[in-house]
Amino acid sequence: MKAVYTELHRSHDPQFFLVRGVVRRTTEQPERADRLLAGLAAGKHQLVAPTVFGQGPRMRVHSAEYLGFLAEAWDAWSALGDAGPEMIANVHPVRHAATYPTHIVGRLGWHTADTGCPIGPGTWAAACAATDVAATAAQMVLDGGDAVYALCRPPGHHAFRDVAGGFCFLNNSAVAAAHLRLSHERVAILDVDVHHGNGTQGIFYDRGDVLTVSIHADPAFYYPYVWGYAHERGEGAGLGANLNIPLPLGSGDDVWLAAFETAAKTIKSFSPGALVVALGLDASEHDPLRGLAVTTDGFRRVGASIARLGLPTVLVQEGGYLSDILGTNLTAVLAGFEAAR
Repeated sequence: MKAVYTELHRSHDPQFFLVRGVVRRTTEQPERADRLLAGLAAGKHQLVAPTVFGQGPRMRVHSAEYLGFLAEAWDAWSALGDAGPEMIANVHPVRHAATYPTHIVGRLGWHTADTGCPIGPGTWAAACAATDVAATAAQMVLDGGDAVYALCRPPGHHAFRDVAGGFCFLNNSAVAAAHLRLSHERVAILDVDVHHGNGTQGIFYDRGDVLTVSIHADPAFYYPYVWGYAHERGEGAGLGANLNIPLPLGSGDDVWLAAFETAAKTIKSFSPGALVVALGLDASEHDPLRGLAVTTDGFRRVGASIARLGLPTVLVQEGGYLSDILGTNLTAVLAGFEAAR
């Protein structure tokens, strides 16, 4: 399996992370990619540089207003003269009878759901590069590839059409799915990150052509708290095209894999032409944000189960934070996939 990757992700190096009132350095660091690269090297996966697609793939899933904000944000912030080293909002409008703000501080709050997505001087470039990685992997599959892995950083599945959150700015998995839709009438997204893929759900919630399935830790006790419940089934044309499978905190391999079997039945019934896997490795028993307790063998087994769906597949990297076993778990997923294909 080939892997798409670019060093441009390193321009995004966030420092701020607020956890229950305590400020720490974020776990979404450039070193994540180094550990994932080590996992790819262990599996002897060939690295491919991404194609630069421009705004096209991003505009399929994000609003022009939001993309404009992200492109202009750092320069406008810097022009204030007294602002901090990263863009972190001090106001988050809930948009009830609200007017879109023109001031950069107001726009920052409007377009960020939480404090988990600080914007620095290189964030826009890195986020754009990540969408190019995702779109390139999708194009490789459209060109006849069986399965391609996209090492995207920063991650994307918490990003809505016009809101950043949870380390995510542009929704790489949604970009890949929309790109696959160029040739497939239906596409499915399977999100196996420990956190619910709330942004992905939001982008496709009223659409019947993209099935979104998410297996994650119970949002009653875990981020994102207000999305990811089983009763969220889609709306309008998308009613029935969203499936959430929340799991009890600390669930291990057996519970996780049983949830996958439920997801697989739904995906098969949807009959998609291609599959995007939002691959979160933060379900690991060793992840620093531990919500589930999946072993390396569990990741290998789920890789094999994904392969047995028999669909052209784009695996997009989402979560998975700094732990000694991060690269090993990536190797296991891809090896499990390849062995079963």
